[in-house]
Amino acid sequence: MTPDDDILTVDGLTAGADNAAKVLILGCGAIAREILALKAANGWDHVALTCLPAILHNHPEKIAGAVEDAILKHRSDFDTIFVAYADCGTGGQLQEVCDRYGVEMIAGPHCYSFFEGTEAFAEKAADEFSTFYLTDFLVRQFDAFVWKPLGLDRYPELRDTYFAHYTTLVHQVQVDDPMLTAKAQECAARLGLTYERRFTGYGDLETSLRAVAQG
Repeated sequence: MTPDDDILTVDGLTAGADNAAKVLILGCGAIAREILALKAANGWDHVALTCLPAILHNHPEKIAGAVEDAILKHRSDFDTIFVAYADCGTGGQLQEVCDRYGVEMIAGPHCYSFFEGTEAFAEKAADEFSTFYLTDFLVRQFDAFVWKPLGLDRYPELRDTYFAHYTTLVHQVQVDDPMLTAKAQECAARLGLTYERRFTGYGDLETSLRAVAQG
């Protein structure tokens, strides 16, 4: 399995077994790589990870129900479940699910916000209404999550319609990787946008997970 696989899986420890895993991170597959990196770097051996398919972001109306199903599946095996999603286009439905089961989630509207830091992102938002954002994951999966779903592989002329009011592509960088930067620059060129590289690290994702792991 790779962190980008669109499957539901528990990482590292067996749920329900006699082990030290007390915390389950229920995350979006689009940030699995980052969560696993934080888990390894901090030695969070008591934390397990299960991820829902990243492609759910193309159908945000399905996220809340999928998260609820996962909570019900795993809640008897762990003392704490933390939902590593922001609202992500659910219109508050995901927060309602979390409130119903007493589960915390990441604050903010989406991953672009929490990677940059929700407060910092909000301060810039008014001046960046013509900005298109890509995280490291979306750079890696640009064709699968942007180009093909928009039909640009079949109708490239639609680019000028979709992106008529965009001027800049901001690459929110989680890890320094020259090859990834080059690919992001290529994505910007394909969309006809000016490229901007903005190193964010893990932002509020790291802060949130650290609080859960230590709590």
